[in-house]
Amino acid sequence: MARTRFLCFIACMYLMFVPNESAEAFSEQIIQRGATGDDVVELQARLQYIGFYNGNIDGVFGWTTYWAVRNYQEDYGLEVDGLVGAQMKDRLVSSTNYDRDFVMQALNEGQSFTHYGGTPKEIQKKDGTQSQGGGQKDTTIAKAQPVPAGYSENDIQLMAQAVYGEARGEPYEGQVAVAAVIINRVNSATFPNTVAGVIYEERAFTAVADGQINLQPDETARRAVLDAINGQDPSNNALYYFNPDTATSGWIWTRPQIKRIGKHIFCS
Repeated sequence: MARTRFLCFIACMYLMFVPNESAEAFSEQIIQRGATGDDVVELQARLQYIGFYNGNIDGVFGWTTYWAVRNYQEDYGLEVDGLVGAQMKDRLVSSTNYDRDFVMQALNEGQSFTHYGGTPKEIQKKDGTQSQGGGQKDTTIAKAQPVPAGYSENDIQLMAQAVYGEARGEPYEGQVAVAAVIINRVNSATFPNTVAGVIYEERAFTAVADGQINLQPDETARRAVLDAINGQDPSNNALYYFNPDTATSGWIWTRPQIKRIGKHIFCS
């Protein structure tokens, strides 16, 4: 009996002094769009660690975080619903690291920072600098690029968001072609004469309809936009494109087809 009491005492002392690694993990609450706070900070940081989230780690569960969650769920064979429950939390904890002290210190200091796995922390935390990522792990730091004459930085950003929302995962040529279609529409008398007008024209782009226009684009999408602005047009002057596997409009099939790049057919 005395030996049993002694072993229980040792076990209790062990539990008191051994750090509980789950103490800094998620709470039991389901995390969903509109949520704010430490759970969302951890969610964004863990998703960014493996390249699924490339927006700001700010503790606000907006559309960018929502689509990062769905992409993670799809890739990891989870139910794709945009809700972060116990199963996804467990999977994230087992597949990522989370440096809570680093993240919270950067947030409290108001510094720009990222949390990509494999990138030294001193590179990730720099004033006014954000890393860019995509569906795959990206541990590079974005570099400023000149904005071509006639286009504002907002134009470049918005076009990159459209390209990323519409064509990420497509061949680079296909991403440049999507950007070229936007430019071709701006230059056409049939469409609005501004980048924002073209992109936000009613029913013009799927990424606007489903909210993916709000995702933070990666550096590849931005580079595709700049190449298109500087004259590259793999679409051969196309004004439209569509995915034949998902298109629901019979009208789009009546347009003269020019070529196919990846999953998209480009037409005039």
